[in-house]
Amino acid sequence: MAGPRGNPDVIGSLRLPGLPTGYREHVSIETPMLRRADRILVPMVRKWSIPILRWALGITFVWFGALKVFEVSPVADMVASTVYFLDPEWFVPALGVFEILVGVGLLLRVWLRLVLAMIFLQLVGTFLVFFLMPEVTFQDGNPLLLTTEGEFITKNSVLLGAAMVIGSQVEQDEETIPAQKEVDR
Repeated sequence: MAGPRGNPDVIGSLRLPGLPTGYREHVSIETPMLRRADRILVPMVRKWSIPILRWALGITFVWFGALKVFEVSPVADMVASTVYFLDPEWFVPALGVFEILVGVGLLLRVWLRLVLAMIFLQLVGTFLVFFLMPEVTFQDGNPLLLTTEGEFITKNSVLLGAAMVIGSQVEQDEETIPAQKEVDR
């Protein structure tokens, strides 16, 4: 069984260099059942993945922001220590309001370009802790050994990646807003 363009070492997207020819004929990741499942599932995933990602990110920002506004955030002290030059009495709740606005913008799909820029600023700002307070984020100063706080902050790279995926669809999203609003209902 040959793969794309007749290459006998490629089956589907799986490369199998050096396997005996007879073995290649019996190994396949493409089956009729898998192709049928793909025909059903892939369009559904394409339709729902960005809205679900946008909703998950929006809910996360509203939730984390509300914790700061109501002064029950477990990271309030870390935020206050990182931006020690600002008064935490107003800065932490203001950051919470900022995060709530970001979350609401994602949930309602308003001003997405601005909202995504705000996410970028906020998340990049969280990485300041690595530079301003390395003793809080690294065990014994070793950048390969993260503390709980370091892991918490590192996960922001995933949120940043999610925002980038949403951002990659903004222009296309604006062309299909009426159809997409039906998906969001």
